[in-house]
Amino acid sequence: MSNMSDSKTVKATLHAIDSSEAVVENILFNNRLVVVLFALIITLFVGYQALQLRPDASFEKMIPASHEYVQNFFTYRDDLKGLGNAVRISVETTDGDIFSAEFMDHLRQVHDEVFYLNGVDRSALMSVWAAGARWSEVTEEGFSGGPIVPDDYDGTPASLERLRQNLLKSGKVGSLAANNFKSALIYAPLYDKDPQTGEALDYQKFSEDLETLVREKYQTENVKIHITGFAKVVGDLIDGASQIILFFAGACLITLILLYLYSRCITSTLIALFCSVVAVIWQLGLLHTMGFGLDPYSMLVPFLVFAIGVSHGVQIINGISHMSIAGYNKLEAAKRTFRMLYIPGIIALISDGVGFSTLMVIDIAVIQDLAVAASVGVAVVIFTNLILLPILISYVGVSKKAVKSLQHEENDEEHPIWHFLANFSRPKMASIALITAVIGYGFGFYNSQELKVGDLDPGAPELRADSRYNLDNAFMGANYSASSDVFVVMIKSAARETCALYETVELMDRLQWKLQNLQGVQSTQSLSSITKLLISGMNEGSLKWMALSRNQAIMDAASIRVQEMGGLINGDCDLAPMLIFLDDHKAETLQRVVTEVEQFANDHNSDQYQFLMAAGNAGIEAATNEVIGSAQYEILIWVYGAVSFLCLLSFRSVTATICIILPLTLTSVLCQALMTYLGIGIKVATLPVIALGVGIGVDYGIYIFSRLDGYLKAGDNLHDAYFKTLQSTGKAVAFTGATLAIGVTTWAFSPIKFQADMGILLTFMFVWNMLGALILLPALACFLHKPKQIKGRT
Repeated sequence: MSNMSDSKTVKATLHAIDSSEAVVENILFNNRLVVVLFALIITLFVGYQALQLRPDASFEKMIPASHEYVQNFFTYRDDLKGLGNAVRISVETTDGDIFSAEFMDHLRQVHDEVFYLNGVDRSALMSVWAAGARWSEVTEEGFSGGPIVPDDYDGTPASLERLRQNLLKSGKVGSLAANNFKSALIYAPLYDKDPQTGEALDYQKFSEDLETLVREKYQTENVKIHITGFAKVVGDLIDGASQIILFFAGACLITLILLYLYSRCITSTLIALFCSVVAVIWQLGLLHTMGFGLDPYSMLVPFLVFAIGVSHGVQIINGISHMSIAGYNKLEAAKRTFRMLYIPGIIALISDGVGFSTLMVIDIAVIQDLAVAASVGVAVVIFTNLILLPILISYVGVSKKAVKSLQHEENDEEHPIWHFLANFSRPKMASIALITAVIGYGFGFYNSQELKVGDLDPGAPELRADSRYNLDNAFMGANYSASSDVFVVMIKSAARETCALYETVELMDRLQWKLQNLQGVQSTQSLSSITKLLISGMNEGSLKWMALSRNQAIMDAASIRVQEMGGLINGDCDLAPMLIFLDDHKAETLQRVVTEVEQFANDHNSDQYQFLMAAGNAGIEAATNEVIGSAQYEILIWVYGAVSFLCLLSFRSVTATICIILPLTLTSVLCQALMTYLGIGIKVATLPVIALGVGIGVDYGIYIFSRLDGYLKAGDNLHDAYFKTLQSTGKAVAFTGATLAIGVTTWAFSPIKFQADMGILLTFMFVWNMLGALILLPALACFLHKPKQIKGRT
């Protein structure tokens, strides 16, 4: 291809562009110094703000606040102390058992240390050393009881033996003490707000306190500390997510090297990378200015903003290089590139932003915060990479080496890769591509039917199986019969002092029997089960009396004893929680419990009593799964609907919209199949991935179709037009997709499993969106474009 013909093609393409871009171009490029100074001042300001940004996490942000289950939990939260957000700390001895003076003294010190941690609900703190940990028994004189640790405990063998007997009588073996008596547990419910400061609980600081003030301080050669709970998961996520800076730096280095090999110009490479980094700085600074933090699930968004910036930056460099070949000087080359790419760039970025903002429809605050972070990032890319980047390059231009290298490639009419891809604009190869796509759709739809909602593994799936948290969680599961996965059903009575009515308690007993025989349920505890024990106890412990009594006076007497014990009746006796201890919090386990309770509630709820779900960590996770399950398809409808509307509005062509959107849908379907294959469930951490992938992938199709349409309007047939598109924009798209895929694969080494999973999924989406834009888009155009728009199609 000669310089003269290339120049004519470029000028013909520019002539087809609307004159409105020229007005914006003149305003900006006639005031280049003002724009640069403005960018510098803003960067300094938001850069300072970005330094103030801190990791942010909240228990309430992780759950669907308006869901019926969560609303029920919030309504009765004061009556359900310890059944929401809590940590469990197990103190294990590797020498003997817990019944030694040294171990009990060690356990008391840990208990006291946890008691004074900021954020702990001290009134509900529970261990064998807590005043509320009591034992009871039936004697000839009636009930007898007291604290598990005797009032006169002094560490002597006699007092230790009394402690052992009290613990056995308390029924707390398996909950406050391990089944093998090798460890004891401290259960610490947490406030959502720090009671000293009134601010939201700082989970990173609380997790650090658990490590430094508990684990490091009290773990010895003979004593091991195990810690589980939401606060510890979040703390570990923040610690691991902080390493994202290393992955970000690695991605920048990889991009720098590959971008230089692509452009052959170190100056334009550094400027492009600089503008993308500036976009990240602006995003982080603006988030802090707007009052947002950066939670563990949003820490990957800055890289996505960087990726979007690089994607558009490559198009700018590529365009300026082509303009330089056409004979324009560095200023004119930058101006004309801006004019040519301004509209498709704006369309692409607005599509990105709208696609990301659709995540706001999901009623989980952490996902909504992610949507805000991503949308803010896209907004700043419009300035940093579509405006600032060409202005900066207009001062220095691209190197002669870069122009010469590109010119040599442009003159290569026999480029095998571009000729091969260009053939997909012809009927034969287009048919093969479309048939393959149909097969891909079928494969993806079939396999994605098995995609699960929620956790598919025990422990914390966000962390690796061999992480310290998951090892601690496995220890808890192996040594304690009272599971840490607790689902709570709330039995609400219509009036005060009526929770112990026989009719109500008898229904509790029926539900409890159903749940005890349900797969995945370890055990249950409720007013019904304790009432039976107390009635038996009031009758000399006779097993014949181990049943509910129709005599309401007896039921009331038992309920008074239950109320004194605490936990299973509230103060007004109009709420009685039923505790369901589960094997795990896998999605299928939770769904079985929800289905059983829901069916029972539908059959028996009345004006007198209601069976309400749900509290406990498992109950709240069940609510989250319901929201995620209904949102996974809703979000696809919203994101594709919004992006399709913008494409239709911009190109005013159904054909263009189909050509751009259809390849993205194939990637989404195949991504769901990949998640099924990898055993990745749809949950808070993974639901946004598909929307984010669509947002980034739409850029490829918009740039390619915009340039293709320009060549078609200039008079080229589809094959020639697409070949020229591949030499310019297509080459940049291929480079961007490959580069970003290579950069994001570094996440596979993250200590945080969900980051590694997102790295795999995003790599897949980067590559497939690129291939879809390069192969499926021209194949669709081959059959969908009207003949008069494709002159000489062969």
